[in-house]
Amino acid sequence: MTDKDEELLQKARDMKRFAYVPYSHYWVGAALRSKDGRVFTGCNVENAAFGNTMCAERTALFKAVSEGAREFTAIAIAAEGSAPFPCGACRQSLYEFAPELRVLVTWDGNVREAKLSELLPEGFGPSSLEATN
Repeated sequence: MTDKDEELLQKARDMKRFAYVPYSHYWVGAALRSKDGRVFTGCNVENAAFGNTMCAERTALFKAVSEGAREFTAIAIAAEGSAPFPCGACRQSLYEFAPELRVLVTWDGNVREAKLSELLPEGFGPSSLEATN
């Protein structure tokens, strides 16, 4: 773990407080570092129509993309009670931009790291469509 990793993990922990989670009560924060060093944060936002719920990781990703970032090096995801590895939708969304993204998860004083490509083996991304063009 580098100092930059610790800073990213702390930003993710700090974002948990903004989560809107009246149904699951599972507070998640995320911090996504772009290749140019900018950090974009997010939290989960639930909705009574559960399909409209947005995870912290995608919130951070969509904020980053909407501000022009397209290359990413690491994401930190923080929660309590269990390891907050990204769901399938988040894995796929992140894979679009950074198949080799470092994924840091922290919960209850624990930290684990994995590459996104390990979490989504044989992922489907832009290069998967090159054969059709």
